[in-house]
Amino acid sequence: MPQEIPVPDIEETDGTATDEPAKVILFNDEVHTFEEVIVQLVKAVGCTYEQGEAFAWEVHTRGKACVYTGEMAECLRVSGVLEEIALHTQIEY
Repeated sequence: MPQEIPVPDIEETDGTATDEPAKVILFNDEVHTFEEVIVQLVKAVGCTYEQGEAFAWEVHTRGKACVYTGEMAECLRVSGVLEEIALHTQIEY
C-alpha cells in the first residue's frame, strides 16, 4: 500500500507580511529638550527613565536611534505617541 505524503499547510497572505520586525527610528532635532524626549520615550515604549535617557543621548550624538523593534502595528502606535509632541520618526523594515 502506498505511503501518504503529508501536504504542508500553506498560509495565504496579501504579500505585505515579512519575517523581519519593523523598527521605529527617532531623529534628533533642535526643538525638544532632553526631558521632553525622555518623558515621551517612556510613554511610547514603556522603558525606564534611564533607558529613555540613553536613547535620547544616542539620538543627540548620532542624529538618530532605533528606539523600538517589533510588529508593525505596535511600531505605528509607538511612532504615533512620539509624534504627539512633534518628534520626527520613521518606520523601517
